[in-house]
Amino acid sequence: MKTPLDALPHPAVLVIDMQRDFVDPGAPIECAGARDIVPAVQDLLATARGARVPVIYTREVHRADGVDLEMSNDEPAHCLEGTGGDEIIPALAPLSGDYVVVKRRYSGFFATDLDLLLRSLGARTLVLTGAATDVCVRATAQDAHQLDYRVVVPRECVAGTTEARHEAALQNIDYVFGYVAPVSFVSKLLGG
Repeated sequence: MKTPLDALPHPAVLVIDMQRDFVDPGAPIECAGARDIVPAVQDLLATARGARVPVIYTREVHRADGVDLEMSNDEPAHCLEGTGGDEIIPALAPLSGDYVVVKRRYSGFFATDLDLLLRSLGARTLVLTGAATDVCVRATAQDAHQLDYRVVVPRECVAGTTEARHEAALQNIDYVFGYVAPVSFVSKLLGG
């Protein structure tokens, strides 16, 4: 049985893949509602930075020839080096003191130094924001859980590939991998 969410011990905030190829209108994998979550993510980041909570971005990046794209028959080429689609959207650009982790797969942990970075920062609770709830956010939540991090997802700070997949992923995360909570509640726990 899950304990109540009443504190965020040793938190870090992750901004997952808020990149042009997932957020821009007409993007190869345009996530439903991704542009709509930007103000809530901005507010959460301001709270986190004000409380000196580390902010870490993930960027999905694939080689220009697509050789390392995920094995999927349904996904178009995306986040290729040199196309601009792999860039984090300007409205959520990292600030000085933030961290950026480049990844080639869905999970922010797979074949990256994210776990090492988090342990070096002393993080034990991860607040996950970004896109897509049903792909990279969920994969990162699962791996975080397996590595014994506490996972919290502010509902208004994530967007999925479709609304139905988004809701299903939130239910799955809340059931087994962590907590899904209103952003106002998470901000308050972060110190806002």
